[in-house]
Amino acid sequence: MANHKSSIKRIRQAEKRKLHNRYYAKTARNAVRNLRAIHVKAEAAEMLPKVSAILDKLAKTNVIHKNKAANLKSKLAKHINKLA
Repeated sequence: MANHKSSIKRIRQAEKRKLHNRYYAKTARNAVRNLRAIHVKAEAAEMLPKVSAILDKLAKTNVIHKNKAANLKSKLAKHINKLA
C-alpha cells in the first residue's frame, strides 16, 4: 500500500479515470457494432457522423489511439459505401 498522501490520492484518481475511460470506450465499441449491424445505407450514413464524433473525442482524450480511431472511421465508411 502507498505511504504518501499524494500517492494515495493518485491511486484514487487513476481508478476513477479508469472506470470513466472504460465506460466511454465500451460505449464507442457498442456504437461501432450497432453501425456495422445496419444494412440500410440511408440509416448507416445518418449514424456515421455521430459515431465518428464519438471516436474523435476518445482519440482527443487518449482513451483510444488516434490511429485506431482513424482506422475504425475508415472501415465504417467503406462498409457504408458497399451497402446498396
